[in-house]
Amino acid sequence: MGDFHTSQGPFDIPDVRDIIPRRLKPWLFIFLVLIVQFSGGLYLASVTDMVGTTALMQEDILMAGYASLIGLATNFAVMFRIKFRFSTRTQLLAAGAVLMAANFICAHTTNVPVLVGTCFVAGWFRMQATLACNSTIQLWLSPVRDMAIFFCYVYIIVDSVIQLSGIAAIYTSFHMQWEYMHWIMIGMLAVMMLLVTLLLKPVRGPMFIPLLGIDWLGGALWALFMMCFTFVCVYGNFYDWWDSAEITGATVIGLLCAAINLWRATFLHHPYISFRAMRNRNVIRATLVYLVFFTLLATEHVFEHSYAAAILGFDETNLIDLNWYVFAGIIAGCAFTYLTFALRKWRYKTMTAIGFALAALYLAYFYFFIDYGVEKEMLFVPLFSRGAASVIISIVFLTSIVQSGLPFQVFPQALTINGFTGAVMGATLGPAVIGELLRHTVAKNAALLGSVMTDVNPAAAVRMPFGELYGMVQMQALVVSMKEIYGWLLMGALASLLVIIASYSAVRPFAIFPKWSTVRRLFRHTVRAELRANHTEK
Repeated sequence: MGDFHTSQGPFDIPDVRDIIPRRLKPWLFIFLVLIVQFSGGLYLASVTDMVGTTALMQEDILMAGYASLIGLATNFAVMFRIKFRFSTRTQLLAAGAVLMAANFICAHTTNVPVLVGTCFVAGWFRMQATLACNSTIQLWLSPVRDMAIFFCYVYIIVDSVIQLSGIAAIYTSFHMQWEYMHWIMIGMLAVMMLLVTLLLKPVRGPMFIPLLGIDWLGGALWALFMMCFTFVCVYGNFYDWWDSAEITGATVIGLLCAAINLWRATFLHHPYISFRAMRNRNVIRATLVYLVFFTLLATEHVFEHSYAAAILGFDETNLIDLNWYVFAGIIAGCAFTYLTFALRKWRYKTMTAIGFALAALYLAYFYFFIDYGVEKEMLFVPLFSRGAASVIISIVFLTSIVQSGLPFQVFPQALTINGFTGAVMGATLGPAVIGELLRHTVAKNAALLGSVMTDVNPAAAVRMPFGELYGMVQMQALVVSMKEIYGWLLMGALASLLVIIASYSAVRPFAIFPKWSTVRRLFRHTVRAELRANHTEK
């Protein structure tokens, strides 16, 4: 991917004023990126409280939350261009102002299109601010620009904050109201903007690169395609899938957007996502692995809350305490990946096999131990395994995209594909499939259990109130159906693990990021080529 970095003395950040000691400058940016990551617009952990106090449905809130991920994924393709157009100070101040406005709007509006649009914009700016912070300290984290090391840091920040923000949102709702989480984050963002204003200088790069040659229309169409895809997955069951005009219309619009973009990519000089990025071997492999892996772990979104709340009787605070187990898995997974994959250069195949083995352990534990009397502490093993597995797979395959051999002008487009398949599809497609499978399986098992109960002891069935009998049948059908689906998914995980073990791959991580001066020259060359092409057309 580029040149090695040659050490030029102690690491320093020219953007930060010298009143901050040199050793503390990187930690300032870690503090800033933590604030940015906590400011997601909506907090899906508070979905129950939001549904109870607003006219919004659970699907509306989920759609808005996933819109933030779509904004994040859409930003990848242009984030480096924006980095070289504006100073770090300007990027952080703009992102802080937008995120403050987004938190205010999300705390007050019940208009679904406004909520979804706000979260999309918030996700876009959150990603840009995250890049501004992380790229500034990249050489501090890895002087040789080894992206396997860098991504371990990125995921320990991003995935940990997802768990911690859920915990903070629930406890804020428990002691006060869910809106107060938004006000707390508005205050933290104000602190961030104050620190940026006082401590950062408006340092611009040695070359000014205007935002020319960017396919903004293509970006909008890809974002609309992702929105339609997410709408179908989130609202599919509510609208009865393609029997409704809403799901059919979203499907048609999404396919039309994708078709237009694919057609435009055949003749545009710089499409938002080019065929070169789509056809890349590592990108295709990562997409397939994400589809399989996150479908296997989709029970996280469909089963775990229902099981812990309806069957084990956990309240909201006990439910959110389970995030600590996942958080521990994320920390352990990042540490393990850093020591083995980043430092010792274990093979991609080995790390992928470990990730799928942990996913199989997660599924096997629930398949064998799911019951009515499970204690909260007994859930540590599966949730720890899920957190570790998810972060290992994410780090490994994001690193593989850096090592894919794509030129740097195309590399950000591959990141957009990775963001869509890993974050958006991973959060929506698997749960939609597993949720629909659960609905049909529960209906089948409820009918079987109901008939067995009345056949074996008809007198007891007559004496028992209908509501109590129905509730008992439904509860038992839910447990049996969960166990059945966990079993099928476990077989899928073991089959995937077998395929990985049987395959051969000697490739080890060697993903080196180019120097920022090299990246600037590449983008500068792209802009000049675009200007010449426009001049020729005129």
